[in-house]
Amino acid sequence: MAEQKATNVTWQDGQVTREDRFQILRQKGATIWFTGLSGSGKSTIAIALEQALFDVGKLSYRLDGDNVRLGINKNLGFSEQDRKENIRRIGEIAKLFGDAGTIALSSFISPYQEDRDEVRKLHEVANLEFVEVFVDCSLAVAEERDPKGLYKKARAGQIKNFTGIDAPYEAPAKPEIHLRTDEMTLEQEVSIVIDYLVDNGIIRRGYYTRTDDQADGAAATALQGNQA
Repeated sequence: MAEQKATNVTWQDGQVTREDRFQILRQKGATIWFTGLSGSGKSTIAIALEQALFDVGKLSYRLDGDNVRLGINKNLGFSEQDRKENIRRIGEIAKLFGDAGTIALSSFISPYQEDRDEVRKLHEVANLEFVEVFVDCSLAVAEERDPKGLYKKARAGQIKNFTGIDAPYEAPAKPEIHLRTDEMTLEQEVSIVIDYLVDNGIIRRGYYTRTDDQADGAAATALQGNQA
């Protein structure tokens, strides 16, 4: 991972805390990290999940592999070192989104376990949720889908260092969520992720306004008073 080169720099805290941001958004910031082969369905799931979260008033933002390489990471190629730097930068960006209270939906092949573990450590040190989602399907199915025609180009030798063909993919050892996209429907996949977010207190199920939150808080205070 990158070394700290700038000197005489200090993190500057503000007066608005992370908990303040979580409260106003009525959710916790987190990173949902989709990893898998090209064509496995990472972006498809992230797009559907973003819509599902929006429909119940939850704020998320997609960090998509191609989108990021058109901007902040446009100076990176697909060598092993560039892939590592690509993931490092995205990990830092996702962490900032999480600190702001947003659920970052990060869709990257991210083929190396070591790189994904480093991103996890970034979040652990920052006390932010990191949810690794293994978007799993066989190479044969991914190659059959080939939505961008990349496998065809890789087989023809037009793309070098292509994951699954002439570059390795290291499957997650213990992902929080394992989706078999060659066996599940998109609706099932989205439901599984949302259930995880609810069960782990990142979001509440359904659409809640600040008035709802205040009513729940008043009810909880009243209950505590009755038990005193």
